[in-house]
Amino acid sequence: MLATLDLPPELTPVAEALESSLARVAQRFDAQLDSDLDAVADLIAHLAGYRGKMLRPSLVLLFAMAAGDQDLPLEGRVNDAHIAAAAVVEMVHMATLVHDDVLDEAELRRKNPTISHLRGNEAAVILGDYLIAAAYHLCSQIGDHGTSLAIARASMTVCAGELLQLSHREDFQVSAQTYFDIIDRKTGELVGLACELGARHAGADEIRCCKARQFGQLLGRAFQIQDDLLDLLGDEAVVGKTLHRDLDLGKATLPIIRCLESDNAAQRERCLSILQATAGGDADAQAPLREELDRTGAIARARADAVAYVEEAKALLDSFPDSDIRRTLDAVAGSVTSRTL
Repeated sequence: MLATLDLPPELTPVAEALESSLARVAQRFDAQLDSDLDAVADLIAHLAGYRGKMLRPSLVLLFAMAAGDQDLPLEGRVNDAHIAAAAVVEMVHMATLVHDDVLDEAELRRKNPTISHLRGNEAAVILGDYLIAAAYHLCSQIGDHGTSLAIARASMTVCAGELLQLSHREDFQVSAQTYFDIIDRKTGELVGLACELGARHAGADEIRCCKARQFGQLLGRAFQIQDDLLDLLGDEAVVGKTLHRDLDLGKATLPIIRCLESDNAAQRERCLSILQATAGGDADAQAPLREELDRTGAIARARADAVAYVEEAKALLDSFPDSDIRRTLDAVAGSVTSRTL
């Protein structure tokens, strides 16, 4: 949660208000998923280990505070629609994590066994479906048809992004544009919607709602690039999930794309040769690949791309009142490219 960020003391009231509101979101989330069947309840209980910083619900709440009546106390700007919307976006996100672990054959998620590793792929797939169904059931209680349509559209977009990525497996020469099309759908869409719903249910005008959405979409881009870098370079003990799966599964991420964009034919051939060995299951090729990406500056360029998207996102906050909330959103954006898990 946000309290884990290194925020300056003057932002402590925001962190405390957010923590209090996130507790309400967690209660709504748990109540919606409650089941009288032990087999279902046990799996749902295991989902607590999937809950991380709650970025998406945090963004719903922060934009509620940023766009709401500035004369109200921070928590007073968060209404029931915000709490429900925050729980809904977290349910959809968590469903994608459960399904992703099946697709990636991952054994760890946040230092805990994945549902698929613990109970098998069948249970994981159905649990993901259960989460999606629960999200729509809760969304229908908000009483705003537009929100239900937006959640449904975003869920379809996320799935389309995953399907697009699957269609390019083992295509290491995929274009940067296709890569961004994938991550804008599978990550940016839901983060953007979270920000938009926070502003919209606070009564923000259309311009601010659009800027909130754009902020989230750019943040989603930067987040996914950092996630891809962590999969390539991270320490599994720190990151807390199964790493190096992108290469094993033939997914071309931004550092690889940047390396292969080079005009140097020898560099491209060398990188492709190492990639093919890695995708073929040669674990010993992982270290040479990382060295090649580092030597050619591909990793540095990918990091620079992520930082640029964060800065572009921060600029969009100018349409919101200058306040501790805006400074907190600025800090959240900055933390995306410095995170290690």
